[in-house]
Amino acid sequence: MALSHIRAQQEWHDTYRALAVPRPRRATELRRRLLLLSVRIEWHPFWSTPAGWTPAARVELRRLTGGDRRTEAA
Repeated sequence: MALSHIRAQQEWHDTYRALAVPRPRRATELRRRLLLLSVRIEWHPFWSTPAGWTPAARVELRRLTGGDRRTEAA
């Protein structure tokens, strides 16, 4: 997985958490950032490779970036 792809996913999670707080500051800016990052992640060239075609690839991306917090709570 490309480092830029991992970094974008980490930024996505950070932005999502910032937007999830009650009455977030700069909510419009955060929403725009979340949309931009979503597009960047979805259209990253990695997903066009054979390794990116598997559902496991997206799970691994979330695992690498700490996006799947359920494992920490268990």
